[in-house]
Amino acid sequence: MIDTFGRSITYLRVSVTELCNLRCRYCMPEDGVCKKEHADMLTEDELIQAVEAAAALGITKLRITGGEPLVKKNIVSICRRASRVPEIREVCLTTNGILLPELARPLKEAGVSRLNLSLDTLDPQKYAHITRRGSLDDFWKGFHAALDADFQKIKLNAVLIGGFNDDEILPLAELTRKYPVDVRFIEMMPMCDSSGFGPEAYIPFTRVLEALPEAVPAAKDGGVAKLFHLPGALGNIGLISPVSAHFCGECNRIRLTADGKVKPCLHSNAEYPLKGLDFDGMKAQLEAAIFGKPQWHGDLDVAHKSGAGRNMNQIGG
Repeated sequence: MIDTFGRSITYLRVSVTELCNLRCRYCMPEDGVCKKEHADMLTEDELIQAVEAAAALGITKLRITGGEPLVKKNIVSICRRASRVPEIREVCLTTNGILLPELARPLKEAGVSRLNLSLDTLDPQKYAHITRRGSLDDFWKGFHAALDADFQKIKLNAVLIGGFNDDEILPLAELTRKYPVDVRFIEMMPMCDSSGFGPEAYIPFTRVLEALPEAVPAAKDGGVAKLFHLPGALGNIGLISPVSAHFCGECNRIRLTADGKVKPCLHSNAEYPLKGLDFDGMKAQLEAAIFGKPQWHGDLDVAHKSGAGRNMNQIGG
């Protein structure tokens, strides 16, 4: 479906839960979130019906997110059913990786073709600090389980934070030489839940290129990341710049929250409820959301926080 600014909307990010087994400082409060009533969240059947309605409007790619999607007890069933919707060509999933030792193969067998894993640091103490409770050893166990499961593509997402991991750009990038993975550096966004970070935390993607003088441009893969390649590497370096060089003009996505709200833009508080609607009702709301997608997200920097109105874990990372 084409929105009012000529963009073809083909990508739906579906959050299946607001809950997480970590408490990353840029994503959610230290005490977690108040667990909502079961009746307020999309059921599995409603979620799949929403995917079917989105597919009827031209959505072909799904990304399953959270919170942490793998804490959802029926996550394998959700992925299996979503991958069987005829128009859906690709089902991807974003995770912190902690639960992959048990779930990597079942997810692959359920139809998930690509994984994005969150990895902001290679230092065990810093990992425990940024996640508030995570173990880097647990991440590596999940990472190797993902490699063994032979997904079509694995990407490692590092949120770029000045004063925290900007001294690790090279070692993180070097993972593309050691493993067949892409490493993507994502500018930290000034969300409503990022008040613990000062101005120095918000650094542009160009800092990565300064640290990697060997990197050469690589062909785009259809996503929003600017791609580069290190000599002899098995994967690419991706740079995602929502703050310093936004890509709203080529944005092809909408988002569905775990409580059934369609967000046409991550940084807008506009939401279109799907909970309790039949197929036609969901389709009409999804169509309205696509036509309501703004041209751009507005100023986004230290002085202008996101207008999303929710924490990142409540939207879907």
